Amino acid sequence: MVDVQHWLSALPPGVIYLIVAGVIGVESMGIPLPGEIVLVSTALLAAAGAVEPEWVATAAAAGAIIGDSIGYAVGRRGGRPLLERLGRRFPKHLGPAQLARAEQSFARHGVWAVFFGRFVALLRILAGPLAGALHVPYRRFLLANAAGGLVWAFGTTYLLFSVGRAAEHWLKDISWAGLVLAVLAGLASTWWLRRRAGHLEQVEVPDEADERVHAGDR
Repeated sequence: MVDVQHWLSALPPGVIYLIVAGVIGVESMGIPLPGEIVLVSTALLAAAGAVEPEWVATAAAAGAIIGDSIGYAVGRRGGRPLLERLGRRFPKHLGPAQLARAEQSFARHGVWAVFFGRFVALLRILAGPLAGALHVPYRRFLLANAAGGLVWAFGTTYLLFSVGRAAEHWLKDISWAGLVLAVLAGLASTWWLRRRAGHLEQVEVPDEADERVHAGDR
C-alpha cells in the first residue's frame, strides 16, 4: 500500500481522482482489482493535503455505483455462465467456492447482501454481476448499491482523513484527545460494519461428500 501511495503522490490530483473511480469501477464490474487499497492510499494522501477528501470520496462512490450497475447489466445479460467463465479466469478470487458462498449470501440476505457486500472483498467484486444474473429487481439493487457505495466511500475516506490529520497534530504535540477520539470512533465504526458484513460470508457451502450422503439418504 505504501508503494501505491507513493506512486499516486507523483500524479496531478485530477488524474488521481480518475484512477480512484476507474479502479473501483472496474473492480465493481467483477474484475479483481485492489480498489480498497487505492481508496485507503488516496485517503491518506488527502490527510497529507495532496488531494481533497470530498473529491476522493465522490470519485470512489461514483466508481462503485457506476461499476456495480455495469456489472449488474453484464450479469443479467450473461447469466451464470459469465460468472463461471470469470471463475475460470480468476480462480483464486472467483472460483466455484467463492461463487457458491456469494449466491447463498444473496439467497439468505437478499438486497442487504448488496449493501453490506461493499465492505466484503468477495461480494464487492461479485455483487453487481451476481445480482444481475439472479435477476434482482434493478430498482432495489440500485438503492442498496448507491447506499452501500456512498457509506463505504465517504465513510472510509473521512475516517482515514480524520485519523491521519489527528495523528499529524499529535505528532506535533497539539492534540492528544483528537487522535484518541478519532481512533476510537474509527475502530468502533469499522468493527460494527465489518462484523455486520462478516455475517454475509459465514455461509457454509456443502461439499461433494455431504451432497453424496444426502443423495444416498434420499
